[in-house]
Amino acid sequence: MSNPLSLLINGSRGRMGQALVQCAASIPELTVGAEVDAGDDFADALSRCDAVIDFSHHAIIGDVLSACVAAKKTLVIGTTGHSDSQIQAIHAAAAQIPIVFAPNYSVGVNTLFWLTRKAAEILGPGFDLEVVEMHHRMKKDAPSGTAKRLAEILTESRNLSYQNDTRHGRFGIVGERTANEVGVHAVRGGDVVGDHTVIYAAIGERVELTHKASSRDTFAMGALRASLWAHGRAPGVYDMQDVLGLH
Repeated sequence: MSNPLSLLINGSRGRMGQALVQCAASIPELTVGAEVDAGDDFADALSRCDAVIDFSHHAIIGDVLSACVAAKKTLVIGTTGHSDSQIQAIHAAAAQIPIVFAPNYSVGVNTLFWLTRKAAEILGPGFDLEVVEMHHRMKKDAPSGTAKRLAEILTESRNLSYQNDTRHGRFGIVGERTANEVGVHAVRGGDVVGDHTVIYAAIGERVELTHKASSRDTFAMGALRASLWAHGRAPGVYDMQDVLGLH
């Protein structure tokens, strides 16, 4: 049997970091070689590992990318809320190393991504499209990365623009809903791990696709699966649709 893949968990003292450490212990093909958080020596820990799973904070993605490229390490990015320039940096780094960059690592959510596109294609333009997400009170970004990706899938299916055609919440006298807009709504409260619903509403009927996460373990197991899949791949940006063979 080959040696297990040695992982560096970045953001290890956070809720997702702790879930990753605990879940990795159940996978014989993996070992946690280093647990890193703010104030720790990332570069030194990286030298002892084969791959990085980053669930720290999007603000430091530039430093994570630079270190992984310099050391030629596989990277799984679990942070969300990146700016356009940070996303460009991720794609630039992927010219040299394999990177899995996904808004959500849950197998169920990635099935929802696939179903969202198929339902939009089948139901057609007669259905109004809305996305509603709910997360715990501590979540800092909105909409969630998953909700953003769901809205992107919907706009892509209609040949629309995410930037121009999404409506993030509604307030005041906004007028009648247009045929082209895709509504995106963020709800925050309590300890909700993550709920996402895609609504297709027509005259006389409505279809809803919903995913509800009750444990962070589902995201952790998906990210761990992604690290095993990506290690040894050619440089490039991959997502969980690639990992699961859904493309």
